[in-house]
Amino acid sequence: METIYSLLSGFATALQPINLLYCFFGTFFGTFIGVLPGLGPAATIALLLPTTYHLNPVSSMIMLAGICYGCMYGSSTTAILLNIPGEPASVMTCLDGYQMARKGRAGLALSVSAIGSFVAGTTTLIALVFTAPALAKFALKFGPTEYFALMLMSLSIGTYLARISMIKGLMMACFGKDFC
Repeated sequence: METIYSLLSGFATALQPINLLYCFFGTFFGTFIGVLPGLGPAATIALLLPTTYHLNPVSSMIMLAGICYGCMYGSSTTAILLNIPGEPASVMTCLDGYQMARKGRAGLALSVSAIGSFVAGTTTLIALVFTAPALAKFALKFGPTEYFALMLMSLSIGTYLARISMIKGLMMACFGKDFC
């Protein structure tokens, strides 16, 4: 029952006119910048983060979420129309969407992408609302043993995937992908 009450309280906050306006601006500018190839949601949020400094925290988070969702949809636009994925998640959109655009059905491909994005995002958020408390309780039970096991597993997978150059693979696992 507490989850439903929190969800209704969140809707009451999110559906205020000023927050809806910030969500619209975030989605609009996220889509506008997301159309540029190579700029994913993280880069778009980094570019537009200064626009949220003067807002209250709730409006800022709503605007940043709108920027992220707008960018995800904007990158599918370049994937469908130009066969250039704007981010890694749009690679599969290139396969079917660009072929539909070449056959003169670009509008249908863009609308399917928008509707699919909306349905998937809504379904995921609903699932997250109901599973987040259980996941948080589970994550808080992690201790040193579990953290060690996770680190060991991630280093093992990293070294397995870097079979060609083990030194580069270990450096990448220890220092990050931008180091190598």
